[in-house]
Amino acid sequence: MNPRVERISAEIDKLREKIAGNQTRLRELERLKTELENNDIIAAVRGVDIAPDELAAFMRMFKAQHGSVLPEIDTTESYADRHNANQNQNDKEDE
Repeated sequence: MNPRVERISAEIDKLREKIAGNQTRLRELERLKTELENNDIIAAVRGVDIAPDELAAFMRMFKAQHGSVLPEIDTTESYADRHNANQNQNDKEDE
């Protein structure tokens, strides 16, 4: 067989393996992102200190008044970051 064809075939095989590995990594990163987003949502909901049925009623009311579009939310920092900043501010005020 032509050496150039063999070299190109080998490069194709190598690239296919790399693509498969990257696809696996992409799926893992997407799963991790979803998990972290869900953790932020859970932390935010728990931080409200409201009964589940009251929260459900609020969400239905909000959706009825504003539709399915939620207000723009600053996602540059996580709930935990905001919570820690608020806690630090509260600690300073207590001093």
